This record gives sequence, C-alpha cells and structure tokens, in this order.
Amino acid sequence: MQLGGETSVCPCTELGINGTVMSEINRDQTTWPGSILRDPRPRELLGGSTTRSQPHSTPHPMNEQFELIATTAFGLEAVVKRELAALGYEARIGDPGRIHFSGDLSAICRANLWLRSADRVLVSVASFEAADFDALFETTKSLPWASWIPKDGQFPVIGRSLKSQLSSVPACQRAVKKAIVESLLAGHRVETLPETGALYKVEIALLNDQATLTIDTTGPSLHKRGYRLQAAEAPLKETLAAAMIQLSFWKQDRPFLDPFCGSGTLPIEAALIGRNIAPGIARSFPSDQWPQFENEQWREARQETKDLMLPPFEERLVGTDIDQGALYAARQNAERAGVSEQVHFQRRAFDALASQRKYGCLITNPPYGERLGEQWEWRELYESIPEVLRSLPTWSHYIITSYPDFETLIQRPADRRRKLYNGRIECTYFQFYGPRPNAGRDATQSPESETNHNEIPAEVQKPRSVRPPVKPVFGGITDKGREQAELFRSRLKKRARHLRRWPTKQGITCFRIYERDIPEIPLIVDRYEDHLHIAEYERPHDRDLGQHADWLDLMVQTAGESLDVPADKIFFKRRERQRGTKQHEHLAGRQYEIKVHEGGLQFIVNLSDYVDTGLFLDHRITRTMVREEAAGANFLNLFAYTGAFTVYAASGGAARTTTVDWNRSYLEWAQRNMVANGFDGPEHRYLRSDARGFLRDPAANDKYTLAVVDPPTFSNSKRTEEDWDVQRDHVELLNGVMRQMSPGGVIYFSTNFRRFKLDEASFSELEVREISRKTVPEDFRNQRIHRCWRMVCPD
Repeated sequence: MQLGGETSVCPCTELGINGTVMSEINRDQTTWPGSILRDPRPRELLGGSTTRSQPHSTPHPMNEQFELIATTAFGLEAVVKRELAALGYEARIGDPGRIHFSGDLSAICRANLWLRSADRVLVSVASFEAADFDALFETTKSLPWASWIPKDGQFPVIGRSLKSQLSSVPACQRAVKKAIVESLLAGHRVETLPETGALYKVEIALLNDQATLTIDTTGPSLHKRGYRLQAAEAPLKETLAAAMIQLSFWKQDRPFLDPFCGSGTLPIEAALIGRNIAPGIARSFPSDQWPQFENEQWREARQETKDLMLPPFEERLVGTDIDQGALYAARQNAERAGVSEQVHFQRRAFDALASQRKYGCLITNPPYGERLGEQWEWRELYESIPEVLRSLPTWSHYIITSYPDFETLIQRPADRRRKLYNGRIECTYFQFYGPRPNAGRDATQSPESETNHNEIPAEVQKPRSVRPPVKPVFGGITDKGREQAELFRSRLKKRARHLRRWPTKQGITCFRIYERDIPEIPLIVDRYEDHLHIAEYERPHDRDLGQHADWLDLMVQTAGESLDVPADKIFFKRRERQRGTKQHEHLAGRQYEIKVHEGGLQFIVNLSDYVDTGLFLDHRITRTMVREEAAGANFLNLFAYTGAFTVYAASGGAARTTTVDWNRSYLEWAQRNMVANGFDGPEHRYLRSDARGFLRDPAANDKYTLAVVDPPTFSNSKRTEEDWDVQRDHVELLNGVMRQMSPGGVIYFSTNFRRFKLDEASFSELEVREISRKTVPEDFRNQRIHRCWRMVCPD
C-alpha cells in the first residue's frame, strides 16, 4: 500500500463481500442472535458526548490487564460466564451474545483453548460515539493501532450497523480501514503496509450511534474444533452441543444417550467435557502468531490443557442413528477428537431404543422441519417420543427442536425451556427432569424432603421450594389406573366363567370376551384358540401419551394374567376412527398366523400384521345363514376380504363361487382359506377387481342365485379412480348387483356404518327385510356392531 494518493481497502479484507453480508444480517435484528457491543460503562468514562468524543481504549497490550469480550449465540451467555469463572475470570454479561471480562495476554490463550460454548474471543479496542463519518474516521485514526498491529500485519475490516445514522456498512468499513492505515503509517513511520504477516481482523460495530472497535483473536469460530471433517446432514454446532450438555444433569458417572446422534457431536462433546479435554487443543488461532505474545504464553497455555486432561472414565457414552453413513462419520470424528474409546455408536431406530441402565441423561437433537423437510413429515416421530422414552423411567431428557407446539404434541410440559439458536434456526431446548439417583430405593417413591437440590445444574437452579419431579418424566401408572386394572381383571374373570362351556357347544374356538364393558376401559378382547387379540378404541381420557402407553401395557398384562394367556400369545392393536384407507391398513410384517375353527370349518387368521385378523367374528351367524341357502347356488362374494363367506357357501353345497376383491393379498388369503377346507377347483373363481368395475364389466356377466355384499364404510384407495362412500353409493352398487342376479336370487347386504340409512324406496322391486338383530352373536355386547339386510329379487 503506497503512501500518498487515495488509500483503498486492501483486497485481502474481502470488504465488499463481508460488508454486503453483514449489512443483510443487520437489517433484521431477529436473524442475528448476538447484538452489537455497547460499552456498559458510564458515558463520562468514554470522554463525554460530543460528536468527536475521546475514545476509551484498552491499555497497551504489553500492560498487565485489558478488556476482552467472549461472543456467543443468544441464550448461552450464562453458560459462557460460568466457563470463564471456572478459568478464574470474573465476567459480566453485556448486550445479548457478549460477555465482558478482563485479563492479561495469557487470558487470550486460555479463553481460546478452553471456552466450549463461546464463538470468539475479541480484544475491545475502543467504544465511542460516531454519529457521522468524521467522528468515526478521526476517532479511529487517533487510536494507538501500532501497539497492536505490526507494520506487516493483515487487518481486514468487517462491520455491522443497527439503529445508527451510519447505516452503510461498506462505507463504515472503508472509513475505518483508511483511518487504521493512516494511524499505522504514522505509528510505524513507514510508507507501505504490505499486509503479509499475522492476521488482525478488525470489526466496526455500530448500535444506536455507538461505535465499538474490536480485534478478533480467534479466527475461524471456536465451534470448529478440528475433529469434524465429516458431517451428517443438518449438523449441530459443537458450541451449542457443549452448552446443552452443561445445562443438563449429566456427569461422568451417569449413562449418556443420544438417539439421533448424526455425526456424533453431542456424545463427542460430552466425552471432551467428561475427560476435561480443552476443545481448542487441536487447532490454531491467528493470535498465536502475534508478536505481542512471548512463546512461553501459548506454550504454557497448551501445556496446561495437557496437564489437566483426565483419563478415560468408566461410562461409555452411546449415540444411535438409523443412518449408517452418519455413524461412519461419527466414528471418524470421535477418533480425531481422541475419544473413540469413550463413545459407542450403534445403528438403531428410535422406536427400538432401550437401556437397562438407570438415572442416565438423554440429550438429543431430533430432526425438525427446517433441517430435512417439511415439519408434518416428522409429526409421527414426535408423537412417538413419550411412548419410546417411557422405557427410561429414571432418566432425565433434554431435547432441542424448532418443531412447533412440541409440548402440546407430546402432551407433557417441560420442567424448563430455553430459547437457543442452532445456526440461524430459532429452537427451544426442552428440559425434562427425571428422579434423582437414590441407591437402595425406587426413585418413583423418593420423598420430596430428600430431593437433592444440587442435582439441578447451578445455572438453572430454582428456589428450594420448587423440586424436580420424583416421578418418571414420561409414563407412569396412577392410582386410578391401578384401580381400573382391578376392575378389568374382575370383569374378565367373570366373563371367562360365563363363557366357560359356551364355545364348545357352539363349535367355535374364536369369540369375544370383552367389549368395552367398562366405559373407561375401551378395549376389545377376542380369543383365537389359545391367543388373545386386544384392540383399543379411541376415547377421551386424562392421561398423557406416555402415561396412556403404560396404562395400555398394564391392561394387556392384566388380561393375560386373568385369562391365563402368556405374553407372547397376546397381540395388541389400536383401532382408530376409520379414515380413508385405514380400514385394513397393513401394520407389520411379522405374519403370525394360526388356524381357528368355526362351524366345522377352519380359517387362517393373522394376529400380528393388520388391525383386523382376517375373520370378522360378528358375522358368524350371517355366515351360517348363507351356508343354509347355498345348496346348488351360483354364489357371488363382493368385497370378499379373506373369503370366509365363500368358504361357508362352498361348505353349504354351492355349485359355483366367485370371490371379488381389489386387494391381491386378501384374494390370495381367501384362496388359502378355501384350500384349507378342501375346496380347490375350477368352479371357484377369484377375481381382482373393485366392485363397481366388476359389475360394469360385460365379461363378468353371470346370473347369481346368492350374493353377499359387505362393503367398507369409506375408501379413497389410490388404486381406484373413484372414492367409495357406502351411504352415497349403496343404491348404485345394489342395483348393479341386482342386475347380475337370477330371478328369486338372494342378496345379503351388511354395513358397520352406524348412521347408515338404507334407501328402500330405490329398491321397490326387491323384498327387503332387516335381520340385524338375528345376525349379531350373543358374545357381542354391542348389538349394533353391524346392520344386515336380506333382499330377495323378484321371480
């Protein structure tokens, strides 16, 4: 840079790029968690309030003490203040994201090496009023820059401005750069400034016309520890991860688990904290090249990090994820961080989470909308959190997320919540305090008088009158729940006694035992041979998601004990209100099948994979009626499902059968049921088609003498062009069936839609008779489980 002529900003400053970025950031204060530093000292210490006030500047760097600033993300100021206190520096929080402390040159070394949750360590050069460019330029020029920046030092200038007259950040950067150049030329008595030496990045920050000048001692942000060369998608910053751990109950002697570990940041940072490994131990800083420092200062600071490092501790910290690539990166990162023996990474889905350990801490950063996709995609995952985490009843749980209405979704308020930023994404850190470790006593019975107030991290301690909960965070059984279990037990035993001989007399091995007999226990219990199939119907209750999951487990356990059925032969399902395609939705792929007996026939039922088992028990009597009319019949089973009606018709002597269903699996299932009963021949047809398409197909024309039509209430399957609504479409459907019937043919029509109204006026040619009361078996408490009509075509 030549003396004389117009002074320009050195290209190495990247002024235009930095200026543009910082200007865009500062137009909206909410997008930048850390605000501009304003010197907290009284105005008179800064030299009055004139336009060109005398700046307050730090002492010469060779002096004993000077002013430093640790910057951090919004919400972490108290954590960084505590970290500085641990280093022996008394600190105070200024504006958001700024923590002020004093120290000598060694403080710069130690702060850069040891601060876990800070972003940078800055030297505060001066703070002064700058309402115009003259004030900014002249005051900056008057500062002793030569005592900091050597004649070959690089000094790019970045800037930001908020609520100030000087709103053009690039213009402010140029003014400051030019002022520093003139100050250095005069201070070093040179004619050129080559900027080939050590880096001294200067920042000009303006807030309410108050200018603050700082020099960055850190370089790349402190979250860049040097170990994460491989990152998973949407990573968590190391500084935030360290803060999350310090805001938790976790200590070296407690289990640690992160079920969404990604590239391993949280477990690795916990291992570094547990072993007291300085986070900056493996990286360099621009200030370690500054001539102001004697070699001893950085050498002693780095030696201190080695001397204070602790040996590996007994606990192995666990991180799990379903992404094998992310786990590979996590293992590599742990190796580079020097904690690979302290951390164990494992591929495991969240819903398979389990641990026999007690009093651990689960700290995690689950996926949320801004990172990997739309928020609705993760709703099911978030709803599963209480049910999954109830398996860790003694643990404390810490979850950071930006997912909206998180507490409402999981139906559990956090014990504490803190607004934090993951990069620029505003998140909330939800903290759920579990019971404290208490050897020799069940934690859920720990009296409040024995609660250890010191269990809560010092930074988040509440008044002593407020204690962490002594019950599990998620789940738990209330006294009311235990009372309900006993009522359920009593009712099941009574029903078992009542039905003791009845199944044998009926020739059945599958029947209903309990059907929401007690309104507050809305369960269905069916017996299939020596197995139980239990289904829950939706009903309002006062339990949260975790408590309800534990309540259901208790009811299932009670049913098994009451009816003497082992747990491995009990199958539980949730039966939600029918919505669209969920009527026979596939739930699992276990394919646990058994054969059951009814009316001298056998049927294959699947107890594991669907909401329904493959055999509708409420149509037991209707099937018998069909068999009694099937001799010599040409039988049509429309919406056939697994073909139970076809089996009964064949056993009644039907000459021919046609079984129609759109679902290939159900159609194959129907054929297996037929073969299991000895019916296997060309007289039995199986057609994959939707009902309306079948009835419109001329190739399907035949004259049937007996038909069963048992459609779903509603369906919007993607495999058909038309939605199905039984109330809207039943007239068209039955008229289509009627056209396929022989004179005098019989149609059995059934639906389980409670509010269904048959449009009898549209079937004036038919003889229509409702037979619902005659078709509901006596083991069904709900006499409105279905409605059924027998329709006879005219001769």
